[in-house]
Parts: sequence; structure tokens; C-alpha cells
Amino acid sequence: MLLSQVETPSYIIDEGKLIKNLKVLERVQQEAGCKILLAQKAFSNFCVYPLIGQYLAGTTASGLYEARLGKEEMGKENHVFAPAYKEADMDELVKLCDHIIFNSVAQLMKYKDKCLKAGVSIGLRVNPECSTQGDHAIYDPCSKGSRLGVTLSNLQQAIENNPDVLKGVDGLHFHTLCEQNSDDLETTIEVVKEKFGQYLNKMSWINMGGGHHISREDYDVNRLIRIIKDVKETYDVDVYLEPGEAIALNAGYLMTEVLDIVDNEIKTLILDTSAACHMPDVLEMPYRPPLMNSYEWDKKPYKYRLSSYTCLAGDIIGDYSFNREIKVGDRLVFEDMAIYSMVKNNTFNGIPLPSIYLQKQDGDCQLIKKFGYEDFKNRLS
Repeated sequence: MLLSQVETPSYIIDEGKLIKNLKVLERVQQEAGCKILLAQKAFSNFCVYPLIGQYLAGTTASGLYEARLGKEEMGKENHVFAPAYKEADMDELVKLCDHIIFNSVAQLMKYKDKCLKAGVSIGLRVNPECSTQGDHAIYDPCSKGSRLGVTLSNLQQAIENNPDVLKGVDGLHFHTLCEQNSDDLETTIEVVKEKFGQYLNKMSWINMGGGHHISREDYDVNRLIRIIKDVKETYDVDVYLEPGEAIALNAGYLMTEVLDIVDNEIKTLILDTSAACHMPDVLEMPYRPPLMNSYEWDKKPYKYRLSSYTCLAGDIIGDYSFNREIKVGDRLVFEDMAIYSMVKNNTFNGIPLPSIYLQKQDGDCQLIKKFGYEDFKNRLS
């Protein structure tokens, strides 16, 4: 099936662009001597896990279900971090995961013996208190009062009270970035060294988390490789990175159709897709998603606001301009829709979930998943 024949709304994963990203990450692994994991919270379409597994070291999870998925569908290294764990979940996680990372000393002490008995490598997330986020406070784990990671002062106090706190702990984890370049990582790692270097000397690995936009065109890959090599040589540790977006960045689309055009001072296209339902980060972050063959509001003569067919007044995708007039029945293609779209979508208003296709390198689009009324109905009863 050709891309033009795909039903709307549908997500399309671009296999060629996915492989392009994976080759960049493979280069980092090879030249820096590190291991890169797929953070499933951003992209968990397991239909391509066998492909991703050809390039990466494994997966990382944010909870039990993602841990199960990584184990079942990729079957390589399988890591997990969560702000807290339920006891019943931990009983399963120690059977599924190679690394389990704790967010607090209390959680570490609660489950340490269980992990050691199961032969799981234990990690502790630290908070370097070094913010590089700019305006994205919602994604800043180092913001004031953050619940994520143990600060140096809290770790030192815990060790004073119990010198064996870090006994049995193999690695430290930090995650402070969001869609950032390697200069921000370099800023952060210097603070991590200053604050936690004394503990890293006793560890066998460090996990630098996610938020690394490694496959972005302007990303300084050489700087990243240098940073990793320096940490490896300084502390004699294995280094892990766990990006989510970098794996599938710009490797997916959302195909939609214009259902109606409403003109109330602004011409608004009513689409058979939704920001609230199908690309929630557009409203949550917020941001204006890229749209194929379109421009910023004032760049071209034909200007439209893009919205959806939900009843939410604020379900606005963004303002765009075009070289041509847009008509009912036209198809539009949103870009960079593989990450944080399918994993976060919902059926608010009873809006159907888009189908999922895989576009092979030869251009053929293969249906991966089609959703229907039963998927909506059976969620809640």
C-alpha cells in the first residue's frame, strides 16, 4: 500500500528514518564504548523491537508493564527506574530486569536484599541539582523541590545514619535533560563529578539517563563521545545512555483529513485527528508540531488554524500557512509523530485511535494495528 492510500487518521512509522537514527546511536556505542538503551516511555511499538535490537543494547522501563514488554519483545538488557515500586511489582521486576534503579534511599533499603538475592544490579538515582531546562519546568528533574533523585545532602545524611547505605549498589543514575544537546550534558556531568565523584569511584556503572537528542541534525556527537570516554577513563565504569526520542526522532507521521472549514475571523480546519487525543504533548508541552508542505502563520498567503473534531474548545494544533488553498477532503501529514504520541494517546470524546502502519524502505506501507469501537468500549468496563 502506498502512503497516499493509508486511511485517516493513521500513524506511520518510517523504517528508513528509524534505521538512520539507529546508525547514529550505533556509532556512539562503538566509538565511545558505551551502551544505549531504548527508553520505552517515548516509543514502545514493539513491532520494530527486533530491528532496534540489532543496533542497541536493550531497553529501559518506567514500570512493570514496560519491563515485561522489553523482556518479551527485545530480550536484551532490561533496566527499570520508577519513583517508587509496589511490593507485588518488585516480585516480578527482579525476575525481568538486569538493573533496577531506585529513586530514594528508603526504596533502596526496602528492596535491596530482594534484588541482591535475585542477582539484579542495583542503582540509585541522584539529583545533581543542576538545571539546564530553560522554559520547560515540567520536564526539569532538578527544579526546586523535585521528587526525582537523591540530592548530595540527603545522601550524605543517609550515610551518616547508616554507613552501609551504598553497600551492594553497583551504579548511579542521573536524568536531567530534555531534548538537549551534548553541551548541557557536559555542564551536568561536571557537577555530577564534583558532587558524586567520591561515590562513583566505588561503582561499576553510571547511567546518564535520557533527553539526549543524539540523532538530531545539529547534535554534537563528537562531544558526547568525548564526554563518555572521559567518564569511563576517570572512574573505570561502564556507561549507559537511555534516550527515547533519539531512537525515533522524525521517524513517524500522523496522516489526517480535512472534514470541514469554519470561518469565524480565523479560517479553522476541522481534522479527523486531535491534539488532545492523538498528540497530547502539543497541549502539554506545549509546541507546534511540524506539518509537511506548510509554513509559519505569516509566511504564505493561505492561512489556517488547525483543530480537531472533539468538543474541547482548546483542542487547537496550531496556526499554519500554505502555498495553496486547503479544501475539505485534503490530506495533511504531521511529522515527528513516532515519539510521545502513540504511547500517550487516548479516546476522549469517543474519538477513535489512529491505525498504525510501518512504511518499509521500499515505500510500501504495512498495517500493524487497527483499532475499533471495542478498544474504546472495553477500557472502562
